[in-house]
Amino acid sequence: MQGKTGADAPAASRGRTTIADGVVEKIAGMAAREVPGVHALGGGFARTMGAVRDMVPGGRAGVTRGVKVEVGEIQTAIDLAVVVEYGFAIADLAAEVRENVIAGVERMTGLEVVEVNIAVNDVHLPDEAEEETAEGRVQ
Repeated sequence: MQGKTGADAPAASRGRTTIADGVVEKIAGMAAREVPGVHALGGGFARTMGAVRDMVPGGRAGVTRGVKVEVGEIQTAIDLAVVVEYGFAIADLAAEVRENVIAGVERMTGLEVVEVNIAVNDVHLPDEAEEETAEGRVQ
């Protein structure tokens, strides 16, 4: 017997789907931000540069800030830089972020998430003012 080819082959096998790194970064960033206790993503410099970039007319909020991915044909690995709200148990929060990111990325892309590495870069204290933006500086 010969394998099915051409018009006889199932539609799912007629072509190839590729998913850009940016797509996985956006999904992972949104999934991480959904978890209560995540104040922000990105390290201090990335957040500062992102705040400036967000102020540019036509610019959009940096959903991918603090997210790096490696995407293969069937698997992906994700690195997140996280700022945690004070009072949340970091180990528990990291586990919840990891679970939410894996579920979101795998559900939306079909890629297998082989690892989600989380670096906690800071803790946001209740009395800390938000970072200054370019508007808050000398005008």
